[in-house]
Amino acid sequence: MAPSPDPLLAVRDGRPPNAPAARSHPVPDGPAASEPALHVAVVDDDPDILQLVAQHLRRFGYRVTTADGAAAFRQAAGAARFDLVVLDIMMPGEDGLSLCRDIRATSDLPVILLTAMSEDTDRIVGLEMGADDYVAKPFNPRELVARIRAVLRRAQALPPMAQAPSGRVRFDGRTFDLTRRELSDGDRSVVLSEAEARLLRALVEHAGVILSRDQLLDITRGRSSDLFDRAIDTQISRLRRKVERDPADPRLILTHRGGGYSFDAEVEWT
Repeated sequence: MAPSPDPLLAVRDGRPPNAPAARSHPVPDGPAASEPALHVAVVDDDPDILQLVAQHLRRFGYRVTTADGAAAFRQAAGAARFDLVVLDIMMPGEDGLSLCRDIRATSDLPVILLTAMSEDTDRIVGLEMGADDYVAKPFNPRELVARIRAVLRRAQALPPMAQAPSGRVRFDGRTFDLTRRELSDGDRSVVLSEAEARLLRALVEHAGVILSRDQLLDITRGRSSDLFDRAIDTQISRLRRKVERDPADPRLILTHRGGGYSFDAEVEWT
């Protein structure tokens, strides 16, 4: 008789065969003696996927907390610090895209989206919301672990922020409201697109630091095989039209040949 397939090798949309009953949230950590440093949150409304992914991540030395929805994740995030979130898109109530957008608006916590949708448009929408990577079901948990490691390596390689972000930042006599994506100068104001706002935020948070195109991609929307570094050049050009007093002679967003871009202004978080 052929051996039964290992349910850990292919997590699908439905319940894996012979999967044990799963608890919702939180799943207790492993023994204290082997408790790892990196803490991953897994958010999915399917209890079997929660248990199987958590079990596999623990095999690779991660500390894991699971949540069966956005509300459960918010509660867990209020009591613990996470290094990365694996987030399902299709959930009842608040979906994963909405939660991802909220996470990205308030922190730089890395996010990997997990979903049954595999169309290119869905993957692009997720990345534009600020996700760092995207894994489609069915998936091999070993691939998920590899993507987690890659995202964490990129996050740890980024230069430190000049200052912890708040709701508003002032520079060059103007105020940038991160929540409203609004750049105001006295009685005049301009609203930035989500992509422009993420790019400006990345630049002001690392003011004075030269950021390569790869680093800007990592900070603003993650890396994907269908994203290319020249997309950053186009976004920089659009952003300069709204930020620079003379876009033809930029004084704030500087270009460094072969290096990338930097933000040349004193910033004040308010």
